[in-house]
This record gives sequence, structure tokens and C-alpha cells, in this order.
Amino acid sequence: MGKGAVVGTAVVVCAAVGVAVVLARRRRRRDAELLGSAVAERKRRAAAVIEDVERSLATPTALLRSIADAMVTEMERGLRGDIHAQLKMLISYVDNLPTGDEHGLFYALDLGGTNFRVLRVQLGGREKRVVKQQYEEVSIPPHLMVGTSMELFDFIAAALAKFVDTEGEDFHLPEGRQRELGFTFSFPVNQTSISSGTLIKWTKGFSINGAVGEDVVGELSRAMERQGLDMKVTALVNDTVGTLAGGRYMDNDVVAAVILGTGTNAAYVEHANAIPKWTGLLPKSGNMVINTEWGSFKSNKLPLSEYDKAMDFESLNPGEQIYEKMISGMYLGEIVRRILLKLAHDASLFGDVVPSKLEQPFVLRTPDMSAMHHDSSHDLKILGAKLKDIVGVADTSLEVRYITRHICDLVAERGARLAAAGIYSILKKIGRDKVPSNGSKMPRTVIALDGGLYEHYKKFSSCVETTLTDLLGDEASSSVVAKLANDGSGIGAALLAASHSQYAEVD
Repeated sequence: MGKGAVVGTAVVVCAAVGVAVVLARRRRRRDAELLGSAVAERKRRAAAVIEDVERSLATPTALLRSIADAMVTEMERGLRGDIHAQLKMLISYVDNLPTGDEHGLFYALDLGGTNFRVLRVQLGGREKRVVKQQYEEVSIPPHLMVGTSMELFDFIAAALAKFVDTEGEDFHLPEGRQRELGFTFSFPVNQTSISSGTLIKWTKGFSINGAVGEDVVGELSRAMERQGLDMKVTALVNDTVGTLAGGRYMDNDVVAAVILGTGTNAAYVEHANAIPKWTGLLPKSGNMVINTEWGSFKSNKLPLSEYDKAMDFESLNPGEQIYEKMISGMYLGEIVRRILLKLAHDASLFGDVVPSKLEQPFVLRTPDMSAMHHDSSHDLKILGAKLKDIVGVADTSLEVRYITRHICDLVAERGARLAAAGIYSILKKIGRDKVPSNGSKMPRTVIALDGGLYEHYKKFSSCVETTLTDLLGDEASSSVVAKLANDGSGIGAALLAASHSQYAEVD
């Protein structure tokens, strides 16, 4: 081959290589453009979902005020005995809240789930207050949760008798007196007096024949007799009423108690003459504690999103406990999961494949949501680790983590602001929502709050308090205090046993 032919071949080869390089560059540029376009489309879709979530979960102050007004209306219907009222406004028969003067030895039994607690407290009057207290927690064997009423109450009474046997020298029962017990029973009850009430239905995994329609105090009393335990139940209380009693004992200005935990409820002190359905003699105190059962509140004013509606539809009690499903610890994490799942489907938030674990209802719990929401590290490392554990995505971008935290923030903020609207409605109902028009000073008003959600989810509790201040205004809010009443219901039942003691008049 001649020199010219070699040169010509080389030129052709070089030209071919050049064309290939150009084509490769164009292909890479086109792929990059397509990739960029796909990323941009994902971001656009994510932004659209987030914008819709922000809109549907929004709780402007004007809306909260209208929700509070609607709740007050339902409270008044419940107090009239309207069978269609959403809030049952149950009469607790507690008309004597602890004053601090109580003294003596009192017991409490707190039955509300798969465990129960027995507690004793020695009260020393106004000076010494709670001299000493002790408690034990007992697990209920699973077979007793589906057995007979007698078997369950015999087991409880036996544990109570055993606990009484360990009473030390620090606890003193006056000669000739019977031990007295406050019974916190956190199942639906039709209360008929301070120390009696018939069981409406079992919940929380219990399914026991023979107790529905029976007086639960009578069941416990007969079981204690079978154990040879001489003890009288002087108060049957709901856990929220117990929290109110415990709060009042520590602070005489407590007017209401709110539980914000796995579930939610509120109780408050009402003027007896403002309860039309009350047919008995007006109590000496002129007051009566009302158990609102506010979790059942629903209104077309509540900002229900598509995620709330789907969760409610798939729940064990569709159409019920709507307010509770928007603000309590049982449900907040699940709402976040449903929003993240929508983002995974519509905007490939976690990649092209939707994580299978994210499809599982209630896999994301509210404590996990709280941990992610409170992550303040620069790279949201804790949040990333939580997503890896819960969703199963090992490597998430910083952008995905920020989006997840924003969703937690939106859901928590809505729940906290709706909870604050509920508290505000109680203050409106009892006339503690504004400074008196006659120029007199607004009395100090304390709300006792209990429950793991309020105690441990700091961004949630902080938002409850700032929203309540916003609703009340600066002047009125300066007289209103939200105070944590940790484990108020346990000691509260013992305190109610004391304030309703058969020996109260003697003392």
C-alpha cells in the first residue's frame, strides 16, 4: 500500500473516531437532559403533592376559632342530654375535688389496658401533703382478657390483697377504719354515682362475657370479699377525671385536665346549674366535673385531608373519633406514612420502586415521627437512620430528608393547633377565655395536661401552648397556664377516694 493510501485511511479513521466522539457527547448530553428533565418532573410532582398537603392541613386562626365555637355548641347539646350530641358530656359525680386538707391512707387501682397498677398514698394534710406513696404494676395474663368476669376480678383483687400485705410502718390506718380505694376504670361506663357504674363494652383487646351491663364496682367489691380484703371503693373515675383531681391537689387553680397521649380526652369543672340534664339535688360545692369524651367530636369545619379520610375508612371504627384521629399519638405517625407513600407513588421520593415496608399501615409510629421532627443535625443523620429502619431505604438524599421533616412538621402542627382549639373551647364554655368586661382581674386559670404525646413530643406541646396564647390574646393568656401533670390519674384516683371518703364528715 502506498504512503498516500495509508494517510487517506488514517484520515478516514480519525474522521470516524471524531464523529463517534461527537455522537457520544450528544448522546450523553441528551441523556443528561432527559435525566435532568426526569428529575425536574419528579421535583415538580413532589412540590405539587406537598403544596396540596399544606393546603389541606392548614389551620388559620380564624378556622380554629370557628372550630372552638362548634365544639362549645356540641358541649351545650351534650349537657342538655341531646341524644344526637357528638360530645356525651358525661357526669362524673365528682363534686368534691381535693383541697389539700386530705389526710390518711388511701389506695388506688388503675385498670386501663393489659397492665394494671395498684397504688397507696399517705396524705398528711395541707402541711405535709403526700407523705409517702408506693405502687406496683401487674400484667394481666392473656387468657384472663377473654375469660370470665369473676376470673379477671379475682386476679385483680388477689394482686391488690398481696399489695396491701406489704404495707409498711410508714402507712397508718386509723383504728376501726376501713381501707378506701379509688378505682380508675378506663373503659366505657354508664356512671350512676360517684362509686358505681355499669360497663357499656370492653375495648383494648378485652372480650369478657358476663360483665357488660354489670356494676364494675360491685364486681370488684365481691372479688375483694372473696379474698378476705376489707376495702371499700369510694370513687369510680375515668383517667381524665383522675388527672383533673391530681392537678387540683397540686394547684388549686386547675379548672380542666386534658390527656394528649395515644388517645385524647378532656374533663373540666362545670357549674352544676349549667347542666340541664342533671336531675338530682345540686351538690353543696355547686360544681360538677364533666368528662367530655371530646375525641368523638366531628365537624365540617375540621380540616380533613384525603389521608385522614382514607385512614378513617380503613379503621376499626369508621366515622367515629374523628377529632382523636387528627390529634392523638395513635394516629399522627400513620398520617405522615400515608403522605410519604403518596410522595413515593407520585414523585418517586424514595426511588423508582416504592418501598414495600412503607405500604404497611402504622409501621411509622408517632415516637419515630417525633425523633425525625426533632433532628437538628446539619445532615439530618437521625432522620436518615429512622427512614432506613422504618422504610428500608438505606441511602436517602438530604433533600428527601428535609421533605420528610417538613411533612412531620405539617402533621404535628395541625394536630397541636386543633388540640389548642379544643382547650380554648373549654375556656370559652366556662368564661375564662377573655378578661372580664367589668374591669376586674381575670382569675388565674390552670390546665393540667398529661399523656406521652404532650410530655415527650416537645415541638407538639410547644405549638399547643403558642396557639392557645394566640387564640386567647396577650391579656387573657397572661392568666392562663398549661401545666404538665405527669401521671396525675394514678394519684388522682387515691385523692378522690379521700375527698369522697365515708369518713370525710367525721374528719
